[in-house]
This record gives sequence, C-alpha cells and structure tokens, in this order.
Amino acid sequence: MDLRIAGKVALITGAANGIGAATAAHIAAEGGKVAIADIDADAAEVMADRLRDTGADAVAVRLDVTDPASVAAAIAITGEQFGNVAILVNNAGFTRDNRIERMEIGDWDAVIDVILKGAFLCTKAVLPGMIDRGWGRIVNISSRAHLGNPGQANYSAAKAGIIGFTRAMSLENAQHGITVNAVAPGIIDTAAVRGLRHYEKIKAAAEATLPLPRLGTAEDVAAAVTFL
Repeated sequence: MDLRIAGKVALITGAANGIGAATAAHIAAEGGKVAIADIDADAAEVMADRLRDTGADAVAVRLDVTDPASVAAAIAITGEQFGNVAILVNNAGFTRDNRIERMEIGDWDAVIDVILKGAFLCTKAVLPGMIDRGWGRIVNISSRAHLGNPGQANYSAAKAGIIGFTRAMSLENAQHGITVNAVAPGIIDTAAVRGLRHYEKIKAAAEATLPLPRLGTAEDVAAAVTFL
C-alpha cells in the first residue's frame, strides 16, 4: 500500500526503543525520512544506524521533550538534515507507578511532563511550519490506561489528557490540512513490559481475556500510526 509519505520528514519522540522504534522503522519502510528523537542519544544513534543499514534516511537527535530549547534544537537539526517536519509522532513516555497515597510529587510531575507537556511543546513547535505548507500529520500515543488503572493515577491522567489534547488540536488545525489523531494501545509486549515483575501474570491474563489471545506488539501499533 502506498501511504503517500515517501520523502516526508517524520520526527518520532521516544524512538530509540519500543513503539517509537517500530514506528520509525515502518515510516522509513514507506520511504519517509525519520528523525529518531530520544533523551538517550546513544540508543537513538544505534536505532538510526540500524535503519541506515537498510538504506533508509535516518538521523539520531537527542531530545528532552520537557525542554523548549531542546525541542527547538531537535527540530532545527532535523530540518538541516532532511527539511521541514511534516509528520510528528508524540510517543515519549514512561510509567512511575504507585498508589496515590504513596506517589511522590516528583513521580507525578515527571510522568505528566514527559507525556503531556512533551506533546504540547513538540506540537506547538512544528505546527507553524505545517500551517504555512498546508499539510501535516500528528499522531499522539495515548493508552488504554486513559480509562483508569489502579496504581497509575499519573500515567492514566497523562494519557487521558492526550485524548483531550488530540481532539482540541484536530479541531484547531483541520482547516489547515493537518490531521491530528491518537492511538491508545493496550498491553504491548515491549522490553519495558517484559521487565515488569508480574510480566508472566500479565501475559497469562491477557491471553485468557483478550479477543485476540496474545499481547499486542510494537509493530501492531506502528502499523496503525503509519497509516494515520
């Protein structure tokens, strides 16, 4: 299927591993030029090298999505390498789980800042150029956790915020030829999930209760993101 993104420049946050890395690989396979943006610069470079070895156009960019200066620098580096960002995937995020009475304020702030503030800063930075050119695609990674998970008040709030943010951005920018969508995965079989203490229990429960009796994969999510 030709998704008409060959030659388009895509910036993917949190792209060194997991869903972000799979998404970068899928977009690159469609002919997109990808910026592997991640706070872990070394891991980003490894992923970019992996894509370049396949003949793809890829650049590694260190990015702290909570820092406006870092966001501006990442977009500038991407522009110097490939041109204007036409596709943004707001994927960066992580969990710091605890019940609310034991949750540290720093753990609340960190999760909200990376997931929600990060999406705000990156979107704000790329939108003017997309508006000027009359074309853009923004995909935000939410989660089934937006419905609420025990022990994940910070993560659930951030991912619910992503849904509202996506709706607002879609309404604000459709007139400019820019689509804004969100994907809300369930439990995805990434290295981070496999590292959880109760991984085998989580996997068994998913296999017993999901209509498709397996955990989702990063490639499942990446295919949906790339289509959007």
